[in-house]
Amino acid sequence: MSNSSLLAAAICFLWLATVACHRNFMSATSDAQVNVLGQELKLCSSKPLTGYDRSGYCHTMDHDEGTHVICATVTATFLNFTKSRQNDLSTPRNGFPGLIPNDNWCLCALRWKEAFDASVAPPVVLEATNRKAFDYVTLEDLKSPKPQ
Repeated sequence: MSNSSLLAAAICFLWLATVACHRNFMSATSDAQVNVLGQELKLCSSKPLTGYDRSGYCHTMDHDEGTHVICATVTATFLNFTKSRQNDLSTPRNGFPGLIPNDNWCLCALRWKEAFDASVAPPVVLEATNRKAFDYVTLEDLKSPKPQ
């Protein structure tokens, strides 16, 4: 076999492997790309760019230990609350712009639940909240916070 034939075979193999990996990834994550209303997950925020994978969406994956799936419109009360829990989301650092009230952000499900239990949870954008949030909270919980 000539060098060009080997190169062509190698490229073909890599392409097929890439397609197979992409299909496996999409089938493994497609369930996670649905919102809490059972519809296609909508964009949470592109300014500031949010999401565990910084796609703007509240996607999640196995290595997202914080489960960043709840799209919320942050409030000053919530920002102060989470800062008091050693999770400062308002201070700019290392390329992170810092959040200000009314920014949308993909929050960790357990942090949002903690804020909910303390009556300081920010309002949720249901269309942009991943249904994986149901592992931690109910739809009624997500609908209940009102702007502060």
